Amino acid sequence: MTAGRLLREARLRAGLSQGQLGKRVGRPRTQIARWEQDAVDPGFSTLRELLRACGFDLHSELVPYEPPQDARLEKNVLLAPERRVGRMLRGVGGRSKNSG
Repeated sequence: MTAGRLLREARLRAGLSQGQLGKRVGRPRTQIARWEQDAVDPGFSTLRELLRACGFDLHSELVPYEPPQDARLEKNVLLAPERRVGRMLRGVGGRSKNSG
């Protein structure tokens, strides 16, 4: 989810117009609109300020990144069939060893 989509969702859940949110944070409505449209990135601290003005907070923590499933599938399509099967078997074997 982009910063703009997150901001828009928080504003709508709070029942605020762009103008009302702008007044709460001392920014023009047009700036709120640009952020919501992802034309401009508000930056982390500004995004957090905006979300708090809507009555929400942004919980952030470091977690291991896993690429989307589609990205892994695209990489596997480029492999030779025997390599794909080998990876699949190693994955299945690793899961059954860990689950036992």
